[in-house]
Amino acid sequence: MATVKIWTDEEAAADPRVQAVFDDIRATRGSDFVNNVWRALANQPDVLEATWAQVKAVMARPGVLDPLVKEMLYMAVSIANGCEYCVHSHTASARAKGMSDEMYSELLAVVGLASQTNALVTALQVPVDPEFKV
Repeated sequence: MATVKIWTDEEAAADPRVQAVFDDIRATRGSDFVNNVWRALANQPDVLEATWAQVKAVMARPGVLDPLVKEMLYMAVSIANGCEYCVHSHTASARAKGMSDEMYSELLAVVGLASQTNALVTALQVPVDPEFKV
């Protein structure tokens, strides 16, 4: 259960700042859907605007990383951080961008392996090889 109000479209329409962000989300994504994270952040319009600007700058603008790769990286970090919402949201987005079941399985294998070996290396306090330091 949310710890803050999840804004409806009617409530957003009453606040020009929130409505502007919701309109930009819809336009940027080419969809009428505004997901709950934005509806929760609407309680703090400054945070809503700043967070959307960051997400748009990193995830929606063309760059050297393919949009699917960005989504899969976001999934991996969300899995590592234990953010259920972000895991589900970015898995759905990655699937919409073409992630196959095989890609998903391989991603989970890499995340699982990295988690395991990170824990081992951390527990053993293995020093970093000088050749790896840039």
